[in-house]
Amino acid sequence: MKTNLFSSLKVIHGAAFSMALSVAASAVIAAAFAAPVDAFAASTATQAQSSKASKTGKATRKAAPVAGKAANGKVAARSSKTAMKTAAAKADDDAPRVVAKKRRAAYSMNGRHHGVVRRVAFEPRPPTVGQAFGLHDTPDALALRSSVAYVVDQNTAEPLFDKNSHAVVPIASITKLMTAMVVLDSKASMTEQIEVTDEDRDYEKNTGSRLSVGSVLSREDMLHIALMASENRAAAALSRYYPGGRPGFLAAMNAKAKALGMADTHFENSTGLTSQNVSSARDLVKMVNAAYQYPMIREFSTDRSYDVFTGRRTLAYRSTNALVRNSTWDIGLQKTGFINEAGECLVMQANIHGRPMIMVLLDSSGKYSRFADAVRLRTWLDNGGEARITSADAGGTGT
Repeated sequence: MKTNLFSSLKVIHGAAFSMALSVAASAVIAAAFAAPVDAFAASTATQAQSSKASKTGKATRKAAPVAGKAANGKVAARSSKTAMKTAAAKADDDAPRVVAKKRRAAYSMNGRHHGVVRRVAFEPRPPTVGQAFGLHDTPDALALRSSVAYVVDQNTAEPLFDKNSHAVVPIASITKLMTAMVVLDSKASMTEQIEVTDEDRDYEKNTGSRLSVGSVLSREDMLHIALMASENRAAAALSRYYPGGRPGFLAAMNAKAKALGMADTHFENSTGLTSQNVSSARDLVKMVNAAYQYPMIREFSTDRSYDVFTGRRTLAYRSTNALVRNSTWDIGLQKTGFINEAGECLVMQANIHGRPMIMVLLDSSGKYSRFADAVRLRTWLDNGGEARITSADAGGTGT
């Protein structure tokens, strides 16, 4: 009787143990589907629980709860966290490459999407106008990063370096040199107080400004920070206070360009925050040469730093051109510019070995590449670089 009872219990125990293993295996499969990246970890955890249950002789009562935990997603949750960390690490490693769709799939778990900000952060910058038209494919002797480069002797107007000088492209804040000339030509009082209003906000690019609405500065201070620090709201406010308002100011800008013989140039605003402000390097040499005749533009554009009081607080501005703080450069006038369509831009008047030069660099790729290109050009000139004239200078169509 005892033997028969013992045999029955043994059979029941074996069946229970088999059932427990079956349920545990199901839990492993469920966890694997919930978090495929860490399925091995879920399997290991389940096997450990099953082993512990068999050792204590309570497999029937303990194996099911373990399977239940896996089915309820607790093991899957731990696996999900591990998967997210792994995916995040891979995303950091893949930073130079744009694989947004793959990242989105890796972060999609349990119906929830993760890492949207990370995916957007790696969206590439849209191509500039120069890139879209293949200007960056034009070879040059110095391997410049700028798609347009033009250097002339200021005294003789002799071209010394020419790369795509006829190309008509957006010029961004180089515009502000024309803005400054129009302001000074108006003979308006430089001490008149000008207030920044909502009309001076950038509603096209939605850029910000340190010059808050309600700030009040003199016309002279507005002009100073517009030239030195490329303050957009200052340039916008200056155009609004022009006789005839903004329409009158734009008409004066385009009339001035025409008077200077800038046939490739057109302006749509005073800041340069539009791709419709366009010019060519050849035209910009004329504009830089004209602006150089204004002592105030020379002084303000080459100043290193300047503080203004807005009526509320004091703001400290610095030049946007790092070269003006470099003692090895003798810069008489400069202006930087950038919007996505224009790339990084720079125009300068500089004395190289006592010889006044005008340098134009447009559509440069990379934040500091325009300054590096300026250094390359100066080094080339220092080394006695010969004039490199393109077909455009010989009466050809140019680029």
